[in-house]
Amino acid sequence: MNSSLSKINVLEMSHVINVKLLSILIFYELINGLLQETTVVKTVAVIYLIHGGRWVLLILKIVSGTVPSFYQRRQSYLLAKSKMDHTEQARCRELAKSSTFYRSVYSEIEEVGWEHLVRLGGDLTFLSFRILDEKGRLHFMEIQLDKTYPKSPPSISADVPYNFDLQWSINSRLKDVVQQFHEYLEKLQEFWSTLDDIDKSLCVIDPKQPSRSISHRQINIGLCFSGNDCFIMLCIDANNPRSLPECRFMGSGPFVGLLRKKWQRNSRKWTKDKPYLENLACLLETQLPRPTDVPKNDQQVECGICYAQCLPVDDELGAKSGSGTDYTCDNTTCSKAFHSVCLGDWLRSITTTRQSFNVLFGNCPYCSDPVAVKINNVKN
Repeated sequence: MNSSLSKINVLEMSHVINVKLLSILIFYELINGLLQETTVVKTVAVIYLIHGGRWVLLILKIVSGTVPSFYQRRQSYLLAKSKMDHTEQARCRELAKSSTFYRSVYSEIEEVGWEHLVRLGGDLTFLSFRILDEKGRLHFMEIQLDKTYPKSPPSISADVPYNFDLQWSINSRLKDVVQQFHEYLEKLQEFWSTLDDIDKSLCVIDPKQPSRSISHRQINIGLCFSGNDCFIMLCIDANNPRSLPECRFMGSGPFVGLLRKKWQRNSRKWTKDKPYLENLACLLETQLPRPTDVPKNDQQVECGICYAQCLPVDDELGAKSGSGTDYTCDNTTCSKAFHSVCLGDWLRSITTTRQSFNVLFGNCPYCSDPVAVKINNVKN
């Protein structure tokens, strides 16, 4: 809509239109934001020449009084409303994107299986799945999603010697990540089997709490030489675990040098056809020491969940305060020890856990065999 004042020549208008009517028209135009300030100045000047100062004062009073302040408030309101509308539109667009993201993540978890989900972040950008390999070993895979997912690939972390190369496209889904991780785990079965043989058959002193990502083992071999200070550090190749490992000799005394010379002299005797422990004994020309037997009552075992030997001293734990591990998995190939308090808390976080009276029924975090924990052993 154009201003009605702009359609009439100011000089002609001031002769034919009553000044009062002109004032009302100016008032109306100002309120509706249709009249520019330059037009008002010209109109006031013409009225002064023709009708004198009295009407000019009236017009100036209108222009400088209620109308401008109302006009300014109206303009401020329109500007604020425009900004608010822009912010609201941006928020609505963001909510729409978030809603699409949430629906997508939930549907993809459904494809993988909720029974495999261990942890889920509040904003759904962090997920943790438990996965069993063909040997029954339990692995936890953590997935970090970007808000631009699935345009950008997720970040993967797990207790493995090296991260696998994720193949990703815009059409990929979480089930594809899990499938690729399964395939990656199968390539490492021989590596972990070799480490398991070493842990069960030799006197390993480091690491004290082996993990799936650590590829070295420090063995106390001094027991073969009347308890002398003598150790070997084996570094197993995760991609070729049956190959000759890197070996470092540590300790003091003549036996360290002797073993180093034997290793260098017999390294060509290493063959992939022999069992790993047989190869070691052949190179070192000695019978390797077995793990020392420790009475079960004197053994301080770390919990497989909190990785501590004893619970903290806390009044809330009651009789369990400061106690050691008191639950062991019945699976003989697992035999993982736990604090019943920690295991109960972990079972409560799993959606597949069942409760009957005062007992929680679920699966071992490591081998997935059935476990049961009394609730009265669990802190409130």
